Amino acid sequence: MTIRTIIVDDEKLAIQGIQVRLQAFEDVEVIDTCSNGREAIRKIKTEKPDLVFLDIQMPGFDGFSVVKGVMEIDPPLFVFVTAYEEHAIRAFEANAVNYLMKPVDEDRLADTIERVRERIAQKKSSEDAEQLLGVLAEVAPDRAAEFTEADADGGAGDRFEKLINVKDRGQIFRVEVGSIEHIEAAGDYMCIYTGDNSLILRETMKDLERRLDPRKFQRVHRSTIVNLDQVRQVKPHTNGECFLVLDSGAEVKVSRSYRDVVARFVH
Repeated sequence: MTIRTIIVDDEKLAIQGIQVRLQAFEDVEVIDTCSNGREAIRKIKTEKPDLVFLDIQMPGFDGFSVVKGVMEIDPPLFVFVTAYEEHAIRAFEANAVNYLMKPVDEDRLADTIERVRERIAQKKSSEDAEQLLGVLAEVAPDRAAEFTEADADGGAGDRFEKLINVKDRGQIFRVEVGSIEHIEAAGDYMCIYTGDNSLILRETMKDLERRLDPRKFQRVHRSTIVNLDQVRQVKPHTNGECFLVLDSGAEVKVSRSYRDVVARFVH
């Protein structure tokens, strides 16, 4: 599958630099380039690309304005390109696949393209399933209802990861999701803790949450996800906060904003 791509930047040399680096990826096709935000909105709406490399700092319509301007359609995947580290958090809040610092690093770009491939594959799989269910509803409505009920009864769990590949310290570790006790965010890295090990994964909290079954993995703090199956004790704390004691003995703080998670342990 070809990843149809548009590059948006008000600096011609920046566009050329990304184009040159993208030549290394046979499945990426640059179908157009834009030098400002207004032009980008028009091209995105007409060309309907799969991916957009989007400069954040542009006169007039900046990168975030472009994202807002195409929300009425099925938007493409966005990769923000910036010379300023402080834009990273807003980039992820805008649900970007990734952000790249100028000048673009080749390894970081390769990691980004791999994320794009995964996101496109997940979307395609979801669309195929919905289309199939729609056809089934027309020709065999009783069978379609059975599939819908099965999904509601727990079949949805099959869509979530059972194993996560983590590249850390030059090695690739295959981590069983069930063995994960908790996950903590550290910038644009995730620290994954199992009972006897910790690994670093370069991924956003939002992206990782989408891969985990929400019936088992819950956010208990702005920067912490916990495997509820690993919780052995709830310890109340001051100001409405508390700590969860995990199988390994580790304690994880639950902020007041997420205390509804604790309620499921109280019968």
